[in-house]
Amino acid sequence: MSTPDPGVYISTAQMYQEVRDLAQTVGRIESKVDGFIDEAKDIRSDVQDHELRIRTLERARWPMPTIGVLAGLAGAATGAVALFAR
Repeated sequence: MSTPDPGVYISTAQMYQEVRDLAQTVGRIESKVDGFIDEAKDIRSDVQDHELRIRTLERARWPMPTIGVLAGLAGAATGAVALFAR
């Protein structure tokens, strides 16, 4: 008959220390996650600010093509008048 395997014995003090170490590790991870969340909020506000600035620039740009078209039409009209005025 063989003797039973005694297995591994973990004392309550060792178990308590492991739980404390795990709690500290979870606390560190939680603080890092909170930091990432704060950075994400900052990035989100920066993106919204950039979006607002881009929209403002796009609204300010619309007269440029119109002015170009009007200048082209004015030049064409001037050329036509000069051609038919002879």
